[in-house]
Amino acid sequence: MRIFALLLLAPLTSGCVVAQVAETAVDVATLPVKVVSSGVDAVTTSQSEADEKRGREMRKAEEAHGKALRKWEKECVEALKDDRECAPKPEFIPPEED
Repeated sequence: MRIFALLLLAPLTSGCVVAQVAETAVDVATLPVKVVSSGVDAVTTSQSEADEKRGREMRKAEEAHGKALRKWEKECVEALKDDRECAPKPEFIPPEED
């Protein structure tokens, strides 16, 4: 009776083994593609990443310009109180493009 039960279960388990072997074969075949694509992604910059970087640089430049303007205004008020001329107003210098 045991042999009969084992013979009935053998086809069921062999299907699982075949499916597992096929899945492993697919994983092994796609692994080099995944490795190469992740390496390319790490090395290259997408357009959205470049836009984000440019936006950060622009905000940083605008912030520095705003700080320079506030400093200039404060110094200009002091200069006018002392009957001196104001220094030239600082100009906005945008960040350089790559």
